[in-house]
Amino acid sequence: MSRLILHVFFAAFCIPVLGIAQTAAQAPAAKIAWMNLEQAIFSCDEGKKEFSEVQKFVDAKNTELENLRKEAESLRNQLNVQGSKLTDEARADLESQVDAKDTILQRFQQDTQKEIDNRRVRATNYVGKRLLPVIEKVAKEKGFNAVQYFSSSRDAWVDPSLSITEDVVKAYNQTYPVAGAKAPAAAAPASKP
Repeated sequence: MSRLILHVFFAAFCIPVLGIAQTAAQAPAAKIAWMNLEQAIFSCDEGKKEFSEVQKFVDAKNTELENLRKEAESLRNQLNVQGSKLTDEARADLESQVDAKDTILQRFQQDTQKEIDNRRVRATNYVGKRLLPVIEKVAKEKGFNAVQYFSSSRDAWVDPSLSITEDVVKAYNQTYPVAGAKAPAAAAPASKP
């Protein structure tokens, strides 16, 4: 009786395994596409617009930072030039102003860097989320079963014909057009006075 149970158990175990092996052998190979997600995010029109806005913010903050540095440097120069001529109280007051300006400068740099990082992450996430359905659409149109993100740290080489990055960027630009993103029309020649 125990041999019969052992044979039944063995048969019950082997039949599904054989079925899986046959199914796997008969299944068509999956077609996989590759794309560079970072390139797609930065090169689509909306990505360019979003990161242009971040760059404008960075430029404005760099101007503010430079003004703060000039103010701090001016106070340091004043302390170096006039320090020995000032009363102890006046020198201590000027040193306190220099320290306060240095603290403001340091906090400004830290706060600004956090804000820049946050803006970059928000822009990346915004475009990245809108990119996902476009990736799916392009992959289905081209008959791919999966899309892998290219990573130079992981992938030594990928056949360029398997890359759909440019197709995704084109489809994204059509799906989410940005006002003013079209190539400017040729300028009319200037009339001579």
